[in-house]
Amino acid sequence: MTRIAFPLAVCCWIILWVYWFLSARNQKSLKKRESGPERMRQILPMAASYILLLEPFMSFGWLGWRFLPKSPALEFAGLLVTALGVAFAIWARAHLGANWSGAVSIRAGHELIRTGPYRRIRHPIYTGMLLAMVGTALVVGQLRGLAAVAICFTAFFLKASKEEQWLAKEFGDAFETHTRHTGMFLPRFS
Repeated sequence: MTRIAFPLAVCCWIILWVYWFLSARNQKSLKKRESGPERMRQILPMAASYILLLEPFMSFGWLGWRFLPKSPALEFAGLLVTALGVAFAIWARAHLGANWSGAVSIRAGHELIRTGPYRRIRHPIYTGMLLAMVGTALVVGQLRGLAAVAICFTAFFLKASKEEQWLAKEFGDAFETHTRHTGMFLPRFS
């Protein structure tokens, strides 16, 4: 890796985490929330994906095999994708406002957001974070990056599926209509 692309990608992730920490203080009160053990099923895979992706000591064995040649152009393209993914996740998080929660939950006065990035994507925060993961995997260029993306995608898919069950119960037909006009992680334009 070039000496600058990876540290800048890590900085992008730090910006996202700092924003998450600061914005988490502005949430509506809880109406319903998944249990602690259920929450751990999301946290542990995400922690594993971040460790695989961001810890250079994870480059042992097949995890350290390259899937991309070392190339400053590819690394900087990955850095750009990382930054765009982080920016998209922050935009989506800001747009969701006080309805956001790190855990699967329903808030008191919960609103079904259908504007901004939610107009075409039901889970744009996950889209942005997955895009940032893919970008950082390009920067890293090793199989550990692809493993991290696969773990992250699986964790987000399972969490999003559960969120959708809860939102369908809470919002009924309004959520059903929303799902017909949006994609889970990718935009739907029809």
